[in-house]
This record gives sequence, structure tokens and C-alpha cells, in this order.
Amino acid sequence: MQPAVYLLNSGIWVALRTPRRNCMQMTLHESGDPVTGKIDHHRPSHSPAVIFLSLLLPLALCSFAQQTAVQPPGQPDVMTVDQAVKIGLANNRTLKIVSLNLGVQSEKLAADKTKRLPSFNSYIFGSQLLTPISYTIPAGQFGTNTPIGPIPATNSYITTPAHPTALVVLSASQPLLQLYRINLYLRGQQLSVKQAEEQLREQRLTVIDQVQQAYYKVMEIENQIVSLNASIKQYDELDRITLQYVSQQVALQSENLEVKSKLADEQLKLLKAQDKLETARETLNDLLGRDLNTPFRTAAVAPVTPIEQNLEMAQSTALEHNPQIAEAEIDVDKAANARDLAKSQYLPDLNLSIQYSSPFGYDFVPLNVANAGFEFRWEPWEWGRRRHEVNEKAINVEQSKLKLDNTKSQLLINVGDAFRSLQEARLGVSVAQAKQVASREKLREVTLQYGQKTALLRDVLQQQAAMESADSEYNNAVAEFWSARADFQKAIGEE
Repeated sequence: MQPAVYLLNSGIWVALRTPRRNCMQMTLHESGDPVTGKIDHHRPSHSPAVIFLSLLLPLALCSFAQQTAVQPPGQPDVMTVDQAVKIGLANNRTLKIVSLNLGVQSEKLAADKTKRLPSFNSYIFGSQLLTPISYTIPAGQFGTNTPIGPIPATNSYITTPAHPTALVVLSASQPLLQLYRINLYLRGQQLSVKQAEEQLREQRLTVIDQVQQAYYKVMEIENQIVSLNASIKQYDELDRITLQYVSQQVALQSENLEVKSKLADEQLKLLKAQDKLETARETLNDLLGRDLNTPFRTAAVAPVTPIEQNLEMAQSTALEHNPQIAEAEIDVDKAANARDLAKSQYLPDLNLSIQYSSPFGYDFVPLNVANAGFEFRWEPWEWGRRRHEVNEKAINVEQSKLKLDNTKSQLLINVGDAFRSLQEARLGVSVAQAKQVASREKLREVTLQYGQKTALLRDVLQQQAAMESADSEYNNAVAEFWSARADFQKAIGEE
């Protein structure tokens, strides 16, 4: 199993899969900090220990890169962390669910825009008269004609019998004064759409962080497997030497059995690590929305970016791009719009309307009635309700502005903390790498002395335990660095 990663240190970048001839193609940031890569013209000269750590790490990584430069045939395709993020953003199920909410908000806005247009209504009431309807028209109701006399000449009785009837009413209405209120409402809906867009972008950042963390978890376990394989190889050699000494009656059988037990323990750790690796691969594939058994190989991480070396740049980028800030600003605009909408309640409702009605089955009533005019509605006295509603919305505006300021402050604090954690993690990798290289060299020397019968098995086992501890410390430091880097990228809000 070939690991795909190791990382940068102090502005020094080594690609692990480069051939030997490229191992020394490394650059130091000119006049920069050998740990953070940050240029500081006001700092004093670096201590020899720091310079030693900075030079030691790339040399050790070059050695590792030489071992992994040639990949066996038949290996699955390499997937970089950027490719994993791209696949995750395209296929992640949770992200698709959130994106559908944006579609819901957009459709709601489109539907609400139709409220500015004329509305057409129809009303049809079909019924059965339960009792007849009778009219009495007195004599002379319609006047008196000189030659004819009163019209009608006598009282007339008109009756509509109890039979089926119908009433048809058609109307068209165009809002006038309400357009101001409707436009304010639509602006609020547009802000809701923008907020949904920011929520989608926030979810994208969450998916990116999850994918990166899962990807780095795979890399972390791969590093552990590399260390365990090296430890197993060392115990195999130690077992061979001890077995030879037992045959020469220079060492005890119990010493060989102790070596074998430690070898078996390392093989068990390797098996557990391989099982964890499979689980980590399945977890990453699930986040990418593809088959859990899709094979892939990891690749080296990207070099240090300028934003990781400049806190002011990171904070300004976060204020500009972090979706939490954008959402808080939208909340301020929505609160102000809601206040204006409450003020618009002082305006009356005024519509331009046209109405047509026609009764069927009734005697002595007009069959077609059409009219056009204005509809006016207003509540002149509401006991101060509108004033209190406006005051409530005004308080909400002030509250949202305070929340925006608080969000900005918390974001700057989080970015600063993530920035410093990233610098600490990068230096921690340098220190752990130095300890690992020193422990490995010491183990090589003690093992050589044991082969020459100038050291005891106990010394070798003690140094092997120290080597395992150094490997574990290094792997933990690398994992902490990757996690800190992912947290930093999520804090600044850039994809």
C-alpha cells in the first residue's frame, strides 16, 4: 500500500511522488520564517535549532519520496484532495437537498411577483329555490300616461316558482396603492432567496470541510501503515539476528520469543490499521456520493498558500467571503424591509375594479349587470396597533445590527485562532519529524551494534519502542496539521 502524502514545512514543499532527481528541487521563502514561511523583516536571525529542523524535514521526505516514486502497475487512479472536493460538491446528497430549498424560494418569489398584476375572479352559485319569490307592483308604479292611464293599471303580481336558479359573477381588479406594499414584500422575498443562496454556500463549505477531513483521515492511516511496515521490517531483521544468536548459544530462547511476540503485536496493529483504512475509504466515498468500494489513491497535499502566512489577509478574506457574514447582513436588510412594510399598513387599499353579474332563473330582474369603479378600504382607527408594530420592527433592526457586529467579531476571533493553530501544527510537524529521523538513525545504529554483539537486545527493544513513539507522535502531528488546515480554510469561507 503506497501512501500518497506528506506535507510542507516552513515554506518548503516536497512532492512525494517525484523521482530522485527532483528531490532537491525545493525552495525556501526568501528571508522567511523556516517554520511558518511568513516573511518578517523585523525578526532577528533564526536559531540554529530552527534552521536544523527546517533543513532536516525535506531531506527525510525526499527519502520517502524515492521509495514511493515508482507505483506498481494495476494501481487505482490517483485522486487529489481538490478532485475529491469537486466530486463531493457535484454528488453530495445533503448538498443537493439544500440546493432544492433554493429552488423552492425562487419559485415562491416568482409566484409572489404575480400579485402586482390584475386578478381575475369568477363566482358561480347554482341553487334550488326552496320557496317561490313573489313581487307586487302597485298600480301606477311606473307613472301615468294621459291617454292610457296609470302603468300598470292595477296591482301586478310576479312570481318566480321554486325551481333551479344560478348567479354568475365575474370581476377583474388591479391593485393601485397596494403596489408599494407588494413591492416591499417582494423585496423581502428576494432577500430570502439571497439568504438561501448563502445557506447553500455555507453547506458547500461544510461539505468541503467534511471531504477534506475524510481525505486527510485516509492519508493519516496510510502514514500509520507506512510506519508499521517499517517497524515490522525492523522486527523481522531483529528476529533473524536473534534466532542466529540462539543457534550460536549467544542469546536465550526467551529473547527470541520476546522479539516474535513484539513482531506479532506489530502485525496485529497493521491489520487493525488496514481495517481502519478501508472504513475511512468507504466514509470518503459515501461523502462523494459514489459506490463505497470505488478504489482510489491519495496524492500529496498542496503547498503553503499566501493566505496561510498572512493573518490580516485571512481576516479580510473571511469578512468578504464567509457566508455567515453575508447572512447576518441580509438579516439587517430584512429587518429594515419589515419595518418599512409595517409602516405601509398606514396606507389604505385602493383597487381599480370591473364587475359583471348575471342571474339565471329569476323573473323581473336584470339579466346582465356590468360596472367599473374603485374599491377603497381603510381602517381609520386601530387603537395604536400599527404604531406598536412599527416600533417592534425598529427594535428588530437594531437587534440585527448588533448581531452583525457580533458575528464579525466572532469570525475574526475564529480566523485568528485557526491561523495560530495552523502555525503551531506546522511547527509541531517539524519537531516531530526531527524526532522521528533521530530515533530512526539511533535505532539503525543500535541494531548494527547488536549485530556486531556490542549491544544488548534490551537496548534494541528500548530504541525500537522509542522509534514507535516517535512515529506515533509524527503521525499525530501530521493529522493535527491537516485538521488545522481544513478548519482554517472553512473559517475564511473560500471554496
